[in-house]
Amino acid sequence: MKTNTEGLVLREYISGENNRFVTVLTKELGIVDCYAKGSKSLKGGKSSATQLLSYSALSLFHGRSNYIIDEAESIASFFNVAKDYDRYCVSQYLCELAIQMVMEDTPAEKYLELLLNCLHVLTNGTRSPLTVKLVYEIRMMVLSGVMPNIVYCSGCGCYEADTMYFDYCDNKLICSACTDGSGKLARLSRGALFALRYISLSEPKKIFSFRVSEESLVQLSYCAESFVIAHNGRECYSLKSCRHLRNI
Repeated sequence: MKTNTEGLVLREYISGENNRFVTVLTKELGIVDCYAKGSKSLKGGKSSATQLLSYSALSLFHGRSNYIIDEAESIASFFNVAKDYDRYCVSQYLCELAIQMVMEDTPAEKYLELLLNCLHVLTNGTRSPLTVKLVYEIRMMVLSGVMPNIVYCSGCGCYEADTMYFDYCDNKLICSACTDGSGKLARLSRGALFALRYISLSEPKKIFSFRVSEESLVQLSYCAESFVIAHNGRECYSLKSCRHLRNI
């Protein structure tokens, strides 16, 4: 059975002289592993369309253990992000997190839209790599059904204070007056809390329309990263290459 879809290449392995195995995030099928015969050859039509970080129109056939790419045509490529080390590291982390969190054989248009948006911003350099990373983490949690519980303090109902804390394991907000220091807490200034609320609740096309101080950005980054790890149950290998970004 043939399936026509659009997808972004998240991971690639070279097989033999001219073949690739690729992992693709698609609209209709979610995460799929595909075999692209002859894709590494410069003469093959599938060469650029099946490279890492290529967004392509694909025709897929289901084989015994994976999909086979019959036809591929490149729509856009984000591989230029590799020109900058920090941006490349973040791009690999975004892809790995998608592989961990998006289900197979399940429509994933919203996940794909989010990742394409973040890669576009990352490639253009309009926001810092750290900002792109934390926005992606927060929205991935929202899409997966784990909305941050950040409307008011779980103890007293306080909406806002100079300093509040987010318990990223129990998914609850606590003001400084109610916290006893227990739990897994991320400190949030007013600016960081505002940004966390904004990113969680804004329209997909407006998720980068916010500004905060560098201090608040670092707080928010720690909060978002810890939230993902706590609820995802494991840490991405590529995350190690991104941790230095908080030292700004």
